[in-house]
Amino acid sequence: MEETPEAPAVDEARQAIIDKLTTELGDAVVGSHIQPGHDVWVRVTREAWRTAGLVARDQLGYRYFEYLSAIDWLPSPFGLSENSPTDALPEASTEIVTGHGGGDTRFQVIARVHSLSQKMGIHLKVDLPDDDLSITSWLPVFAGVNWHEREVHEMFGITFAGHPYLRNLYLPGEFEGHPLRKDFPLLARLVKPWPGIVDVEPMPASGDDAEAEAAEATETEEAAG
Repeated sequence: MEETPEAPAVDEARQAIIDKLTTELGDAVVGSHIQPGHDVWVRVTREAWRTAGLVARDQLGYRYFEYLSAIDWLPSPFGLSENSPTDALPEASTEIVTGHGGGDTRFQVIARVHSLSQKMGIHLKVDLPDDDLSITSWLPVFAGVNWHEREVHEMFGITFAGHPYLRNLYLPGEFEGHPLRKDFPLLARLVKPWPGIVDVEPMPASGDDAEAEAAEATETEEAAG
């Protein structure tokens, strides 16, 4: 079996990405994280969001757009109820943990761009204040962001200033609410468990457990007979 090479302790290539963005954006770079040999996350201010995309595209050579989405870091107020109605609900947590690169708010927009020549990607993310879920559109930077921003607008209620056509992709126009927010109740799953939760066959027993189960089944059959 081939051994997996260890990730380098210091990732100079990805550190250079952070350094370049910091040089161009200054204090607008408010957080970063490197997973050596794997990925890099850079968090910027909302005011610098479009500029960060332009720097990544034009100065760092990251011209391939992969995706844009949003994250709601609010712990689910529904606990385990959407997994199994028989599970006891844990005590609700109010702690917001915002992942690699940190964060200061409940909602973040996150995007990933890639350099085919360098064979590396960058995650860029930005905090959105709870009282103003809006940010400048990346449409002039990457044309492929079009439907991604529409989806985020529909599912999270985030507005992308400058996007000319923020129409729903999936939901009817009169639909109220944003289904990917953590506090949006998925009523269908509160009534019916997720597929696969019910009628799950137990794993095959082995050894002493199998003998004990067989003996118990025999006793049950004899008592029933």
